[in-house]
Amino acid sequence: MSVTDDRSATTPTVAPVADPAPLGLAAFALTTFLLSAANAGWMNAASKDAWLGYALAYGGLGQLLAGMWEFRNRNVFGATAFSTYGGFWIGLALWALIVAPKISSPAAADHDLGWILLAFAIFNTYMLLWSTQVNAAVFGVFLTLEATEIILFIGFLATNTTIIKVGGYVGVLTALTAWYASAAGVTNGMAGGLAVPVGRPFMGRRP
Repeated sequence: MSVTDDRSATTPTVAPVADPAPLGLAAFALTTFLLSAANAGWMNAASKDAWLGYALAYGGLGQLLAGMWEFRNRNVFGATAFSTYGGFWIGLALWALIVAPKISSPAAADHDLGWILLAFAIFNTYMLLWSTQVNAAVFGVFLTLEATEIILFIGFLATNTTIIKVGGYVGVLTALTAWYASAAGVTNGMAGGLAVPVGRPFMGRRP
């Protein structure tokens, strides 16, 4: 046996990690729910900042880790989506903690948020298109998220509380859709687990 053959024979095969998508979707769903409930006006008896710590620890770090594991699984769509929205939550939390207290007027803060959401709506538009190659549940997450981001960036740029409130309602729907996709991913990934439908891709996957 040649040296080359011996090396190839002893090279270990690295097994893929467990599917990180259910974790990423759950982290996104919970943080989105908390912030959307505040935007919808449901937290008037609370501080309205319940989302902040979870934007760092769960929506941010949890999704970022899920994205890194998706890179390990060679899933470019999942890696890009989870890493980007993990960064979104971390960045939004840092903006709320560092930048927002220094802003002189509520209107300027709203315009900051409007521009941030517009930028992520642009990113989300092409991810929405490519989600048609994943499954119907994931497409539903990106579709409702697209609507949420568009409504909110219009509301914040117009400093219109009614539009922001509508965006909060749609954001709650986005969170529920993501929780469904996460729950389906958990049970469908378990040996002998209950099969939960996620729907077929609207467009065929590339080989």
